[in-house]
Amino acid sequence: MAANTPAQAGTEAGAVSRVEEEWDSIDWNAAHQNVRRLQIRIVQATKEGRWGKVKALQRLLTHSFSGKALAVKRVTENQGRKTAGVDGETWTMPSQKAKAILRLQQHGYHPKPLKRVSIPKSSGKMRPLGIPCMLDRAMQALYLLAVDPISETRGDRNSYGFRKDRSTADAIEQAFTALSRKNSAEWILEGDIKACFDRINHDWLLAHIPMEKAILQKWLKAGYIDKYVLYATEEGTPQGGICSPVLANMTLDGLEEKLREKFPKPHRGSSKEKVNFVRFADDFIVTGKSKEVLESEVKPLIEAFMRERGLELSPEKTLITHIEDGFDFLGQHLRKYNGKLLIKPSRKNIHTFLEGIRKVVRENKQATTGNLIAQLNPKIRGWANYHRHVVSKETFSKVDHAIFCTLWQWAKRRHPKKPVRWIRKKYFTSIEGQNWVFHGEILGQKGAFQPIQLFKAKSIAIERHTKIQSEANPYDPKWETYFEKRLDVKTVHNLRGKRQLISLWKQQGGLCPLCNRKITKLTGWHSHHIVWRSKGGRDNAGNRVLLHPDCHERLHRQGLTVSKPRPSRGVRKA
Repeated sequence: MAANTPAQAGTEAGAVSRVEEEWDSIDWNAAHQNVRRLQIRIVQATKEGRWGKVKALQRLLTHSFSGKALAVKRVTENQGRKTAGVDGETWTMPSQKAKAILRLQQHGYHPKPLKRVSIPKSSGKMRPLGIPCMLDRAMQALYLLAVDPISETRGDRNSYGFRKDRSTADAIEQAFTALSRKNSAEWILEGDIKACFDRINHDWLLAHIPMEKAILQKWLKAGYIDKYVLYATEEGTPQGGICSPVLANMTLDGLEEKLREKFPKPHRGSSKEKVNFVRFADDFIVTGKSKEVLESEVKPLIEAFMRERGLELSPEKTLITHIEDGFDFLGQHLRKYNGKLLIKPSRKNIHTFLEGIRKVVRENKQATTGNLIAQLNPKIRGWANYHRHVVSKETFSKVDHAIFCTLWQWAKRRHPKKPVRWIRKKYFTSIEGQNWVFHGEILGQKGAFQPIQLFKAKSIAIERHTKIQSEANPYDPKWETYFEKRLDVKTVHNLRGKRQLISLWKQQGGLCPLCNRKITKLTGWHSHHIVWRSKGGRDNAGNRVLLHPDCHERLHRQGLTVSKPRPSRGVRKA
């Protein structure tokens, strides 16, 4: 796409049409390959300590068409794409996306203030979020492409929050590894950083974050608007920006290395003081052989590390706990019972989840049964999937019973004069040997009502999570095969219970036949009928293909057709 193409187009309508075609004609596979090639070189230069080379490669990436196109693609496809910043602008049309690529210029760039919103925390307090404008989001996504490879290369080995292909399950599994043996550490320091995102020192960030300083300073000093009042930002990196999690991670990276320098590991096993570190974003734990080691040696080291960055530990929430008393970490409760470590969903997490379920039920007193179930099922399934890697089976049964009691009260309240037997017959049934199954009907895609039943948490199988290798780097070519295997296993799990989709995904080699990129849970998928049903196409696997949602929109917009994947995948005009 030439930079002056939109201006050279004829009439206004013709220009829009031309720009739309340019967005749809972008070779996304080539764009990904170009950016990936530069990111690999950045990783290599970072390993070698060639920071001049790193800076040159970053400039190449942030000024490349491929990098700019992928940045716009990211912010126009993620969950917040329809949420505008203070300027009220969103990019929904292909012409807007194509023009946005041309606007990603460092020269003359001035970010707008963030729109401040607040969301409730589990503690009952409000968490402030800053929503950038679309242009600022795209600029952050662009520079993140150049910063993230460095963050992954230099990050703490046992840091798992807001990093590619890492999750809370990895952090919990690492905690299990550090605490499960008979001779493991028995004391745990639960770290809590006071207002981490809001207090990071700007001078420290500008001195230590390896990116264009002028751009970073503009982001940090952009300010925010709350209730039509502009406020300056003198410290912190606001939650809500695309770059904020990576900046926070890079601020906290290095703590594990400092601990390891003071408490080096012997040839085998952990250090003599049994100091191990696990972090997820700004939540972390440090293990130790005694309370004295954690209080007199570990905690002062952490406080000094935080002080350099303008941060401090919360005195009220930073606790030192014995493993037999147990502690909560990332929604799980870790505790040893007679020398055996068990990890279960925490009471606080269960309470918060059930309160959320009860709130949905209360707010849907007049809803149809099917619509209520449609709102509850994703919440129950998501919560159960989160806890499926720990000792949760008994908890799942208790949670299912609590939800049943809530729904039973909901049903009785709707029919106060009806007998219990009548209520049971109307709202509950027996399915495949299960009694008291809450069921209803919901309007399907074909315009006909379809049966729907309440999802039960106990139907989720408990399975041990395979932790990511601590030193694995998704930008390093030597780890490519490792991450491919993990991605395949993860995608098959996400499609579990959907045999036809698994079959299609395997037939396609996990690739979208339109753009030739991986189909994952993150990208999402759409099951497309090759011959439309309105034109007589059948609703079977032979007439289906999996596409990315954005590729599916493009296919219909351009009138393309796609065939079943073969060694040479082709797309042609209809």
